[in-house]
Amino acid sequence: QVQLVESGGGLVQAGGSLRLSCAASGRTFNRNGMGWFRRPPGKEREFVAAISWNSGRTVYADSLKGRFTISRDNAENTVYLQMNNLKPEDTAVYYCAAAPTEYMGSSYYQYDYWGQGTPVTVSS
Repeated sequence: QVQLVESGGGLVQAGGSLRLSCAASGRTFNRNGMGWFRRPPGKEREFVAAISWNSGRTVYADSLKGRFTISRDNAENTVYLQMNNLKPEDTAVYYCAAAPTEYMGSSYYQYDYWGQGTPVTVSS
């Protein structure tokens, strides 16, 4: 059974940092694109970042460039999201996702596997 399990969320003050992790089990994703999405309270799911299978390419939502960094460790079958200078508007449930192919973009429907999400709350 394939599972993606996020961790690292929590409550942080504005300006603080968090590092989210997403550990995959049941199969390896070292040839697959992976991404992070988030769902703010009362809003639609939105793209955060994605990374290619070999970490050679990354893509970010325009509004998050410079504050968020996605990375992966294929040996550990894990993807990370480093979030710095957090703002109250970053409050959301964060989800990691794995594509069945090398796809690594912002279209959520291209991803087949999803974690349960980890909540992030940024207080002002």
